Order: sequence, then C-alpha cells, then structure tokens
Amino acid sequence: MTPDELQASVAADEIDTVVVGFTDHYGRLLGKRFDAGFFLESGLTDGTHACDYLLTVDMDMEPVEGYEFSNWDGGYGDFHLVPDTATLRRAGWTDRTALVLCDVEANTTHELVPVAPRSILRAQIAKLDAAGYTSAAASELEFFLYRDSYRQAHDKNFHELDAAGWYVEDYHLVQGARVEDYVGAARRALSASEIPVENSKGEAAIGQHELNVRYAPALTMADRHVVMKQGMKELADQLGVSVSFMAKPHADQPGSSCHLHLSLWQDGINVFAEDAANPDIFRWFLGGWMHHTPDLMPFYAPTINSYKRYQTQSWAPTRIAWSHDNRTTSFRIVGSGQSRRIECRLPGADANPYLAFAAAIASGLDGIDQKIEPPTELVGDAYASDAAEIETTLRAANERFRASADARRLLGDPVVDHYAHHFAMESAAYDRAVTDWERSRYFEQI
Repeated sequence: MTPDELQASVAADEIDTVVVGFTDHYGRLLGKRFDAGFFLESGLTDGTHACDYLLTVDMDMEPVEGYEFSNWDGGYGDFHLVPDTATLRRAGWTDRTALVLCDVEANTTHELVPVAPRSILRAQIAKLDAAGYTSAAASELEFFLYRDSYRQAHDKNFHELDAAGWYVEDYHLVQGARVEDYVGAARRALSASEIPVENSKGEAAIGQHELNVRYAPALTMADRHVVMKQGMKELADQLGVSVSFMAKPHADQPGSSCHLHLSLWQDGINVFAEDAANPDIFRWFLGGWMHHTPDLMPFYAPTINSYKRYQTQSWAPTRIAWSHDNRTTSFRIVGSGQSRRIECRLPGADANPYLAFAAAIASGLDGIDQKIEPPTELVGDAYASDAAEIETTLRAANERFRASADARRLLGDPVVDHYAHHFAMESAAYDRAVTDWERSRYFEQI
C-alpha cells in the first residue's frame, strides 16, 4: 500500500487506524495505534516518539540495569520512530487497519540507533550493497497450534493444553484440513496484508504446522517475518485459539524451527548457481557463515529455550556441518541453477529475524573477503559424526559471543556489548526461576 492508497482508503472510510511499530530485542512488535487521519497529517512525515527504555526491558517490560544505551542515570528519554513507507500495508487479520514498520533513530542526531534490530540488519545490507550484491532470503516459520485461547492457556499455567491434533501430522492432508479454520484464515489474512503466501503444511509434531511466505531481499523478508508473527497471534486471539513460536514447547516432541534460506545476486543472476562465473563466491560465503556461527550463536538461538531444541535425531542440528540435501546437518545446500541457496537449519521459531539475517550476511561477506574455505562436505548422519558440536546453553554461547574478537569486528563493540548484556540477563532470570521440573524431582524425594 502506498501513502496515496492509504489516503484514498481513509477518505473512503475503509481505514481508520494505523499501527506504527518496531521490533525489540525479542523480535516483538511494539508501538502505537494512530488515528488514520492524524497519521496522514503528522505521523507519516514526522514519525513519533517512544521511550528508549524499550531497548533495555526484559520480556516482562521491566527496565534492566547495566545498559550503556539507556539507563536510570540518563533518565530514560525518547527515541524517534520513523515510518518506512515501503512496509505500509493493510493489516489483513483485522478490520479498518493499516500497519507500518519503523526505523529507530536517535532524537538529536536522527541517525539510526545502532543497537535496534532493524538497524543492525540495515548495517549489514549496506556492506552487502557496497560489495555489489543483493540478497534473496526466506525464513520458514514453524509453530504449535492449540485449541485453548491465550487467556485459557495462561490460566492453565500452560499445562495440558489442547493440541490441535492428536497424532504426528507431517504432510498429512486430513489432519491439515482439521485446522483450516485457523491456518487457512492465516494464509488469507497474510495474503491480504501484502505478504505473499506459498503454502502451509502439517509438521513433525502433534499440533505443529508450518506456513511459508515468498522469498525477498533480506530486510523485506525480516519485515514480513515479524508482521506474520504479529498477525498470526492477533488472529489466534480473535478465533479463541493460541499459537506458540517457542523453539521447544514440549520436551517429548520436536521443536519449531526457522530455517534461513539465503543466496547472493548480481545483475539479476544468482552468484550461488552451479554455473556462476566465480564459484568461489558461494564456497567462501558458506565457509564464512559456518566459521563464524559459533561466535554469533546467540543471534540464531536467543533464548534459554532455544538450546533445548538441539537434540539428536530431532530434525534440529547438533553439529556445525554442511551437506547437499541432508536434514541432519546445520547447513544444507538446496535448489539448483537460479534457485540454488544455502539453508541454515540452526535458528528456532523464537529467533529475531533481523539479528539472524544480520549474522548470516556479516559472516558470509567476511568469508568472501577472507577467502574462508568450508570444511569437507559431510556425507551421512551428522548426528553421529565428529563435526564440531553446537553450544548447548545460552550462557555458554553468550560467553563466547561476548569474548569474540570476530563478533566485535563484524558487528561492532556497541552491538556486542548491548546484546551480550541482554543475553546474560536472560540467563540470570532463568537461574532465579523455580521450575516444575525441580518441584517434581525434589519436592518429596530430596
């Protein structure tokens, strides 16, 4: 939707609300709802302001001390939310509403706030542009669907939820048909929101599904990803069901992934294609992506729960390896010719797409610059191989991230320091929690 089309829709009394949003550390959309007329009069050109504490709060919206970016000593001022009109669209899951995503700028300098997730991806895309490349990217989102509403799930303490299915439904069309009341509605809502849908399917766990949207340049794809999650949650709320994008909601079932697909292009040609003029580009990009993955792991797996997905023979990888069309490896080469691309199977559905794509692009570009060779292709079962293992906790991954000279060189000290503190606070919050596992194990027997 263009601003002129929004103006016409407002004049025709078809739209009366514009949602103005940006993403926080967790990839959640935060922002304001504008009267559409006032947005056209002021918000479209002037943007709006929000408290800068929003890039320092935890998931419960409590300000966390220790950030240099914003803190109590600085008084928690504002930053500037600047609408990116390229993201303006109808919110197809609700009535009379449009939505626009914003870049986050400093109030005084009007420069991008470097630690905002969209700014981090923009910085890497600028490097991609400078190197003469564009990207084609996609993120495959899996989710669990429950017949409980979000409020009911909360009131049940998220226990014994009514899964929307009762057997593993991977590719099952009958079981898929049973959830068309929600998943079909989600496909239609996303299509109406200018997010081109490809397909949906049952996945490898009970009540688990996948909904795929068309690939796009990395920034556009990340934008589609966060709008998709927002729209799907709001739609679920309206229909009295719930969807979860946790990486691992259930210990006894596979987790939900967010496989990243990425290729580089020049002059309308995929430079990853088998017959590309310089096949080294593909190899070095893959080598750099793999080489830097251990140091940038929290950008792919950002929560405590992320690491519980990495289990042997669970369809989630446990080792850093690559192969052609092999689902046991963390990097899979798929497609051929102009569709040839690298699929990274590390991120879960809880990943912030701006951070994940930024890490991927930064790593791959450095691979090209430094001519980093990938390891030998793994043939066979990566779970049983001697390839390097993935870190198994957020704490260990974050300690490596914080100490990494390469992470600081690729992303900058402010970004590494800011997010290392965020991930450390997430780990500390978990350390303070008393879990159901502990009560079940120790209440009587200890």
